Amino acid sequence: MLDIRFVRENPELVQENARKKGYEVDIAHILELDATKRTLSQEVDDLRERRNANAASMKGGRPEPATIDEGRAIKAELAEKEPALAEAEATFLELFKKVPNIATEDVPYGASEDENVVAKEVGDPTQFTFAARNHADIANERGWLDKERAAKVAGSRFAYLKGDLVKLQFALIQHVINTLSDQETIAQIAADAGVETTDKPFTPVLPPLMIRTELYDAMDRLEPRDDRYKLEDDDLWLQGSAEHVMGSMHANEIIDEAHLPIRYLGYATSFRREAGTYGKDMEGILRMHQFDKLEMESFSTAENGLSEHFLMVAIQEHLLASLGLPYRVIQKCTADIGKPNARGIDMEAWLPGQEQYRETHTADYMTDYQSRRLQTRVRRESGELELVHTNDATAFALGRAMIAIIENYQNENGTVRIPLVLQPYLGGKQVL
Repeated sequence: MLDIRFVRENPELVQENARKKGYEVDIAHILELDATKRTLSQEVDDLRERRNANAASMKGGRPEPATIDEGRAIKAELAEKEPALAEAEATFLELFKKVPNIATEDVPYGASEDENVVAKEVGDPTQFTFAARNHADIANERGWLDKERAAKVAGSRFAYLKGDLVKLQFALIQHVINTLSDQETIAQIAADAGVETTDKPFTPVLPPLMIRTELYDAMDRLEPRDDRYKLEDDDLWLQGSAEHVMGSMHANEIIDEAHLPIRYLGYATSFRREAGTYGKDMEGILRMHQFDKLEMESFSTAENGLSEHFLMVAIQEHLLASLGLPYRVIQKCTADIGKPNARGIDMEAWLPGQEQYRETHTADYMTDYQSRRLQTRVRRESGELELVHTNDATAFALGRAMIAIIENYQNENGTVRIPLVLQPYLGGKQVL
């Protein structure tokens, strides 16, 4: 959520930013509600002070009839004003939550994701002397994938992963954990990318897979609710990505500046309905209701928030390059970065079986938009309290990483070569 003081001082900028992001909000009306709410709040505070003074004057003796009458009048007026204030606050909050975060100046304007900008391409699309096959054909042929039995047990868009595909997933997990928890590696990645930041490593986290409605909403990741899974008898949702339960873990906390940045690497099985998926996206394990991800999350001071974003983007490139995958970096336009984001970057790996680039990573910088409602703050060395800035970014969506490996490292006979960096985690094997 934005700072209401910023909105009061910059209504035209906020309205234009919402338009560029594709959100229909009426800033003038929201500010009218804000003014009404503030007026009612002051009136209620004044009445409460008068009530307290009136009650104090009636202690220690027989109160005058006029004092009693005044107390009754104050009580009656509060009974009218307090519900009106509660309603005004609720109406204001409902509309104010819909106001998107301010995009950074370098975010390109665009009306849809088609206007995202290719910032760079790394590596040439993989070529073969034979017709490239998609990952689903290879995985089914090798006995690594069973969606028919999964459908029998859980319904469509679930899968059993088996055999070497499971080993490959855990090799990827160990590779990422070792990379991001190594201080020297973080320092080298930052230096190679020209990012001025600390070399503090990421702390691996196994988070809860469920989150309460209040915190999910405060993270601004609950919507669209149709894409989420709700536990029928509880105030709990299955999280859609590890950052949902890591970004909220310091809610209502004050963190000493000396402890920042806090960097987490979370591994979670995540859940999304993926409504509207069709065609080739239904094949194999590209878009599933259940999937495993490694996700980065960081908390920093305001002045270091953008550096954290750049570091995470550099880490994503490092991980893709470590697997030898051709990829491209996409700077997302205003219409595609999302409501809580100030800036967004996607990575897309080349998939020979589909003859196109597909998204494998995203990096989101939220400034203090999430921390305002979460009330996650930092105590500066000066003693002042400020809201932290948050970042999240994909380390690997494991299904998509394995799709990219299978399709780029396939052999004509259906075997799959193992990227060199993963071979030590697979007992030195070179082929799956």
